Amino acid sequence: MNRSFSRNSRIYVAGHRGLVGSAIVRRLKAEGYVNLLTADREHLDLRNQANVNRWFQTHRPEFVFLVAGTVGGILANSTRPAEFIYDNLLIHATTVHAAHMYGVQKLIYLGSSCIYPRTSPQPIKEEYLLTGPLEPTNEPYAVAKIAGIKLCQSYRQQYGSGFISVIPTNLYGPNDNFDLDSSHVLPALIRKVHEAKLAKRKDVVVWGTGTPRREFLHVDDLADCCLFLMHHYDGELPLNVGTGKDLTIYELVDRIRKIVYPEANIVLDSTKPDGMPRKLLDVRRLEDLGWRYKISLDQGIEMTYRWFIEHQDQACDPIERIAGAPPTSQHRVSS
Repeated sequence: MNRSFSRNSRIYVAGHRGLVGSAIVRRLKAEGYVNLLTADREHLDLRNQANVNRWFQTHRPEFVFLVAGTVGGILANSTRPAEFIYDNLLIHATTVHAAHMYGVQKLIYLGSSCIYPRTSPQPIKEEYLLTGPLEPTNEPYAVAKIAGIKLCQSYRQQYGSGFISVIPTNLYGPNDNFDLDSSHVLPALIRKVHEAKLAKRKDVVVWGTGTPRREFLHVDDLADCCLFLMHHYDGELPLNVGTGKDLTIYELVDRIRKIVYPEANIVLDSTKPDGMPRKLLDVRRLEDLGWRYKISLDQGIEMTYRWFIEHQDQACDPIERIAGAPPTSQHRVSS
């Protein structure tokens, strides 16, 4: 295992303005890493292999956190599947290939828990990947993420590249997207409950039956884990990253209600889709390596709500988070 990851290493964070990328940058700076490389989407389109190659040739990163990509919730995945699969396939392929071509010592690729089969046994083990059909509402995105994992494994097998993959559970925290049309469930619920509070509305309408179970990890914990794995993991198998604990969507919104607007009533709209019935990751392999999450869900919701209050203009930008692709006439993007 290469252990030269140090405070003077040249470290590229692909997607540094997104939820995960910004958390990794914060953590690296806090730990005293001084040679951080980033590129705004206006200067580097990660979908263009020639541009990516030139950037890697010029800057020669030694370590890469590949956390760039187009992301969104059920609505965004369902209505814009072509963008989700196209952008993510290209961003992941160009960056991994350039990392190989220009001698990157180690790369961490960020997968997603949606890559597992819809009816996976719970909790979900890493070996369940590709053992059954995916959840239809996010299949194109999941296919792109699976391709990214297989890309890293293939470069390891053929070239001995130090590329590893992590599969985080549902993430939330500072710099999340709170737009109701494109965000994930936790930030969307925070915004819904907050707006009901401002309007003094008693009812908060929540999509679905409220029965699906989800696991949530604060993004600062994920950043901590990624740095840990840069030092302590060099395996081909992707690693689940989560808390090992889940709750129903109804229980989640009730916790948010108690923090944001205790007077609210929760109203479930069962005509809307639920997504996967359950998605709890088995994190025993990660815990055996010596890492465990630190931020509790209630603490994380409170922290995220405070950030949302202080950054509402930024948080409510009605776009899905993407890093590495310039705006086009087809869709707006943000890093």
